[in-house]
Amino acid sequence: MRILVLNAGSSSLKTALFTDNAQQTGLIDWTYQAGHAHVSLQSDAEENVAVVAVTSRGDVIRSHLQALCQQAPDGVGHRIVHGGMDYCDSVRITAAVKAAIVRNAAFAPVHHPAHLEAIAAVEDVFGQELPQVAVFDTAFHARMPAAAAAYPIPYHLYGEGVRRYGFHGTSHRYVAEQAAAFLGQSLAALRLVTCHLGNGCSLAAIAQGYSIDTTMGFTPLAGLMMGTRSGDVDPGLLLFLLRERGHTGESLDRLLNRESGLLGISGISNDLRQILAAAAAGNQRAQLAYDMFIHRLRSHIGAMVASLGGLDALIFTAGIGENSSKVRADTCAALGF
Repeated sequence: MRILVLNAGSSSLKTALFTDNAQQTGLIDWTYQAGHAHVSLQSDAEENVAVVAVTSRGDVIRSHLQALCQQAPDGVGHRIVHGGMDYCDSVRITAAVKAAIVRNAAFAPVHHPAHLEAIAAVEDVFGQELPQVAVFDTAFHARMPAAAAAYPIPYHLYGEGVRRYGFHGTSHRYVAEQAAAFLGQSLAALRLVTCHLGNGCSLAAIAQGYSIDTTMGFTPLAGLMMGTRSGDVDPGLLLFLLRERGHTGESLDRLLNRESGLLGISGISNDLRQILAAAAAGNQRAQLAYDMFIHRLRSHIGAMVASLGGLDALIFTAGIGENSSKVRADTCAALGF
């Protein structure tokens, strides 16, 4: 069995080819330098790296797929950011599914055009009959009860798709399944809180095998403090900045998504490793950034546990969650009860 997986975004395309006994990965970095892309292929034996001129992103993707796959795969999986209200499970990609991805592009305008570009490239290289599957980042959260999904704003907006969707669903689902296997128990019998902590951060409360609550919302901006994203702030603060400090919608977008979080508080970096090093050297803003990160993480874990009515396991994953024993220890220090 040969399975090709693609994770397409505005700044990069990550690829992996899984066979019965091997894995090969690839990356196209569109931000390397203007008019060029950094393309790499890596296997257990070697890594090939090239810088290529970009006149057409589609041409670069097609060449990359041909280099990665010496023969056609048996199927292709695409990570798609937003399924909107249309999808609560992975689905075979058809014309109707592509139309839905176009329709939901308003929810993820940076990512969805890249997803469609990757789908089209696969069709061009391997033919339209090759099975392609869309795995939606929001799908794992799509069964959240209305009490968790709806915002306390006029109800008609909920019917128009203004609701909490949640993200990182593929990660939350995978680590929950792995935890159940590790514990030797049925996933449906466990109450889990999964902590996806990287440059983007989110939690999920998982019961009976599904997410019943999560920290991200209509966009990935909500919830926890993140690398450059603010997480939850008082909506009235945003109105104040619009009215009194001359901000626009675009400048608020930049402030909340790119200039806040660990970077905004520390003034150093969005990388927790650099912040911890600066804090150890006595930098008070770096220490404050770390303390805020842990405080908000603990607080939101408490909310997830309350949604579950108890907890059987707490799971950490992604760059920070997997690699920082300090974050895990400091988070759990307040959860002994």
